[in-house]
Amino acid sequence: MKEEIALLHKEITTLRTEFTELKQTHLDVNRRYSDSLVTLRGLTQHATDSAEKAASAAEHSAGCSERCLEAAEKAASIPFIEAAEAASAAASAAAQSAMESAASAASAAAAVAMAVAYHAEDASAQGSAVAADASKKAASFAAKAVMLSNKAAEYARSAHRPRT
Repeated sequence: MKEEIALLHKEITTLRTEFTELKQTHLDVNRRYSDSLVTLRGLTQHATDSAEKAASAAEHSAGCSERCLEAAEKAASIPFIEAAEAASAAASAAAQSAMESAASAASAAAAVAMAVAYHAEDASAQGSAVAADASKKAASFAAKAVMLSNKAAEYARSAHRPRT
């Protein structure tokens, strides 16, 4: 009987030790998870901000392309072919900037989507929606900038044609 009690006591001690270790492991995992959530929330916010800024940059690039188009149109009607070509080149550069901004916005939107996939929280889901909308806007502005750049290039080409 004494031996059985000693064996039970030994098993209870082993179970207590295992329980204490499991409890500590759980606390450590929970702390790391909480730290990860805080970090991911910050990354989500930064990626969302980045997507919005990229969309804004694409919008500014599209506006620049529009002004370059106006300059190319005006320059094509006077004998300064170089001015039309410079305006066309500026419109092309602005269009390139808009496309890169759109790519940046898409990348940021993807980063936010990954964060949402990692931890489903309302803030991350909202950030993902904002980043996706910003990416859509950036792509739209990039398309507009390219269209305007093409028109500016046409004005520059028309400046080379002989006038009748």
